[in-house]
Amino acid sequence: MDTRTSPFRARITQLRDVLAREGIDALLVPSADPHLSEYLPERWQGRQWLSGFTGSMATLVVGRRAAALFADSRYWVQAEAELAGSGIELVRIVSAAAPAHIDWMIEQVPRGGTVAVDGQVLGLGAAQALKSRLEAAGITLRTDTDPLNAIWPERPPLPAQPVYAHVAPHAPRPRRDKLALVRRAMAAQGATHHFVSTVDDIAWISNLRGSDVEYNPVFMAHLLLDGAGGRLFADVDTGAGGAVKIAAAERAALAADGIEVLPYAQAGAALAALGAADALLIDPKRITLGLRQCVGAGCKVIEAINPSTLAKSRKTDAEAAHVREAMIEDGAAMCEFYAWMEEALAPGRPHGVVTELTIDERLSAARARRPGFVGLSFSTIAGFNANGAMPHYRATPESHAVITVNPGEGGLLLIDSGGQYLGGTTDITRVWPVGAVSAAMKRDFTLVLKGTMALSRTRFPRGTLSPMIDAIARAPLWAEGLDFGHGTGHGVGYFLNVHEGPQSISRTIPEPHMAMEPGMITSIEPGLYRPGQWGVRIENLVLNVPASTPEGTTFGEFLEFETLTLCPIDGRCIDRALLRADEIAWLNAYHATVRERLAPRVSSAARAWLEARTMPL
Repeated sequence: MDTRTSPFRARITQLRDVLAREGIDALLVPSADPHLSEYLPERWQGRQWLSGFTGSMATLVVGRRAAALFADSRYWVQAEAELAGSGIELVRIVSAAAPAHIDWMIEQVPRGGTVAVDGQVLGLGAAQALKSRLEAAGITLRTDTDPLNAIWPERPPLPAQPVYAHVAPHAPRPRRDKLALVRRAMAAQGATHHFVSTVDDIAWISNLRGSDVEYNPVFMAHLLLDGAGGRLFADVDTGAGGAVKIAAAERAALAADGIEVLPYAQAGAALAALGAADALLIDPKRITLGLRQCVGAGCKVIEAINPSTLAKSRKTDAEAAHVREAMIEDGAAMCEFYAWMEEALAPGRPHGVVTELTIDERLSAARARRPGFVGLSFSTIAGFNANGAMPHYRATPESHAVITVNPGEGGLLLIDSGGQYLGGTTDITRVWPVGAVSAAMKRDFTLVLKGTMALSRTRFPRGTLSPMIDAIARAPLWAEGLDFGHGTGHGVGYFLNVHEGPQSISRTIPEPHMAMEPGMITSIEPGLYRPGQWGVRIENLVLNVPASTPEGTTFGEFLEFETLTLCPIDGRCIDRALLRADEIAWLNAYHATVRERLAPRVSSAARAWLEARTMPL
């Protein structure tokens, strides 16, 4: 990019003029919105608008003389390319939770200076840590301003997509039952009120869905519950007649359950109206500083995890049954697609050029033909060879690879994809050979597969903190001096966000609410990445189910994983010499299950492909 004409360099210059006028030495721009979402509506994509970096997670700091973007290893290659010409330094951090941006600001801002951040998008817990560090360095934290408004004239408005009901049979738990569950938890905490900002929690409690956020069936709203009723702050005035998000029929259904629908902008005023007779339950990790500051001065505040965050992570038996059905439909779509892909990539086949973009288009189309499909659960990652070494790579019309190799050569194609179905959310990663696969590629693939299998076969006591089992998937890689820079697994919602908590199989510091409980759905996705060469990641979703234990044991209840994802793992990439007999037996049993469940849903070329790819090793 020409550094003289970079729009991002020009925007940074404009921002610095605003900072100088307001006496601000540095502006912190997190990847966040007023709901602390992972995926952001366009209105709150200020970090991307200012820097040009399109990754989902990073922190930007713009100072008077320097600017820096803080990103972990998933984004280093991508960020380096996208920041070119912007004048923004890439600072490589170990994890998204690393406080390197605070250290950088303390170095850049003089004692007595001011750091600003929009308090409406800054998490309460993050704000407390930030303020403490800055005050110790003699720096003032200002949270009452959003300088982006002064330089972003075309800033998108609040999203106003319609909201719809998630109904039976795919929503087996009625809204009134969920409200009762949350209110029991409120009472146990001594709370008269409970404020919820996280949009997936609100969607779960209300049995409503929307499309305000790309790939996640959620809508922008806040929810304030009391002992008998509640207020859903969701209306958006589009200037063409007022509230449009929630139709009259659904408003009536909400009213029957004691929920009143009000304008989105009134949430702060409702919090301010709480007084000395009230006790408000909030989750400090799931509410912003700006909203916390709205709470009436006399109101007692109780800090604890949102009860719905724990409840929605534990799928019921009925929900698990719907997820299994969604996995069959998803697996059938992949059989159809992969049968086409192998034919399209075969030598001498006149199918034209196949690119990473083609992969995305054809796989998405195959899913769209399945019953119950609503949309993708995230942007498809199709990375060939070096592009597969970037864990969060995304092909674009301007930058993508053609899937081809010279005679006698080979490559690896990594495809990470998923769908939103009325009965569940899917997320799967597979790696496929293109041409002749080298011994080094097979070795990397097999070591990753060993990690996937090791954790998939693990039994553990109920209540085990999820970070404690992360090392099981890494052990085969660690034994060879190898590792990967992302977590091993994340929770997955039920026709909700593809990433949800509270469980996280990762190297994060364990917390009590990360305990593994029956009904939780989690990904298992170890990886190995060779920058400039190839990447390997093998991902299945698993369900926590009770494990049988020998009669007479006194060590408590144990859990194990039921593998939900149904798609072959390509045996052509496996180095059999690296697998033990029990590992081969597990893989053969998995493939037998895949074949048994998918065969009735596919035909002709897709069925032939399924049978070929599930042959025993």
